[in-house]
Amino acid sequence: MKAITLQSPGDPSVLTLTEVPTPEAGPGEILVKIVAAGVNRADLLQRQGHYPPPPGASPLLGMECSGVIAATGAGVTGWAPGQPCVALLAGGGYAEYVTVPAGQVLPPPDGIDLVTAAGLIEVAATVSSNLSLARLVSGETFLVHGGSGGIGSFAIQYARSLGARVIATAGAADKLDYCHSVGADLAVSYRTDWAAQASEFTAGAGVDVILDNMGASYLEANVGLLATGGRLVVIGLQGGRRGTLDLGTLMTKRAQVMATTLRSRPVPEKTAICSQVAETVWPLVSSGAIRPAPETRIPLAEAARAHALLESGDNLGKILLVTG
Repeated sequence: MKAITLQSPGDPSVLTLTEVPTPEAGPGEILVKIVAAGVNRADLLQRQGHYPPPPGASPLLGMECSGVIAATGAGVTGWAPGQPCVALLAGGGYAEYVTVPAGQVLPPPDGIDLVTAAGLIEVAATVSSNLSLARLVSGETFLVHGGSGGIGSFAIQYARSLGARVIATAGAADKLDYCHSVGADLAVSYRTDWAAQASEFTAGAGVDVILDNMGASYLEANVGLLATGGRLVVIGLQGGRRGTLDLGTLMTKRAQVMATTLRSRPVPEKTAICSQVAETVWPLVSSGAIRPAPETRIPLAEAARAHALLESGDNLGKILLVTG
């Protein structure tokens, strides 16, 4: 099969289309013929040599895909060749075929184009699992950084479906407008004093839940913005991994700081998350309560261009690699 490989870490130019062996479905696994794969910032980190796949996972990039069932391994029930699906991956999405534990394969949401569906499973699993961890409830105030991206735009809409007020940060004016269009009550530029504007929006009460993809560079401001009993969930390290945490502030607020990653979780945990997505999130997508982000479709062979576009910060929404 054809797949995107890299011989050594580096800039997007190290990504090349090559021939590699087609995987075979083992016991409890499904072989998916890939139609499209989502491009995520974690893929950029892996390409740069900073985010290796978990032990036993495919060394190929790509943590989500859509396609059709090509074959099933021993013990797999409920699936047959030719059925459309989406899959949450630990790796291997930048290819024509991938094997996946059966519990991480779902039907796509009703009414959603199969290519578009490729960019939904990773964000849906990330957002729903982390907002469940943070115990976000109706009437609370929620802030998400990077509101115009795949995770951010999904998080805005999912938080609104839970009854929360939503604050989002983004960059350019068109991205702030987009955040408003999908339900943000306040959208502020990260190039300004976003924490002060968010605090003013809450009349000084603070934010109950923050979903953060920046890490160290935003840690102090995030903790300072938390409400009493607030919860900060760190899911990315774009701003570094080592920061200073004022424990006195955290204690005074009786607040919590959590950090999670989805990729390295055991299969049973990811299976449970996927089941939650199918049961509680897909109906919101099918009904239109959550709209897929704007997307840019790029041929698989041009994965280097896709990475360069995501790194530039110019893209709005989701980037998808298509195999056809």
